[in-house]
Amino acid sequence: MSLEIEFLTHAVVAARQGGHIFPEMAACEAALESGWGRSLLAREANNLFGQKQDSGCTEGIGTLALPTREYFHGRWVTVDAGWVKFPDWAAAFAGRMEILRALSVEFPDYAHALQASTPEQFVQLVSERWSTDPERARKVLLIYDEHKELLARLAAPPAPGAIASLQGAAVA
Repeated sequence: MSLEIEFLTHAVVAARQGGHIFPEMAACEAALESGWGRSLLAREANNLFGQKQDSGCTEGIGTLALPTREYFHGRWVTVDAGWVKFPDWAAAFAGRMEILRALSVEFPDYAHALQASTPEQFVQLVSERWSTDPERARKVLLIYDEHKELLARLAAPPAPGAIASLQGAAVA
């Protein structure tokens, strides 16, 4: 099983467990944000979305201090940040939804994303504010389009016991 298929399979299951409204798209977002789970932040903190501790919305199980690249005033710069540590991927997806809901009052893009009728609409709206990368939505949609067949299979309602077998296949 390729790294990408393994990652998406595991991430869709975790997103579903974490209560994400569009688990297949959320898995694609996590793939982009975490470098397919290879980033230090994903490996050390189960943080798949670059959730910073300063949002005040998610406590997690601690903080991991790491530098990050942000896009400001037309150029990329490196800054230090405190990142939320999660016990597992499902908690990271649940924390992501928690942040979106909590900040939806302040940021209308999040409120509209939470009311989106399609995964594509969701990612376009969330990407307006979630990342400083102006190309974020386009990049996530490329991952989604590239893996559409797999994601469609994963989107089908799981049979009893299927989630456990999908998880076993993803970690094996």
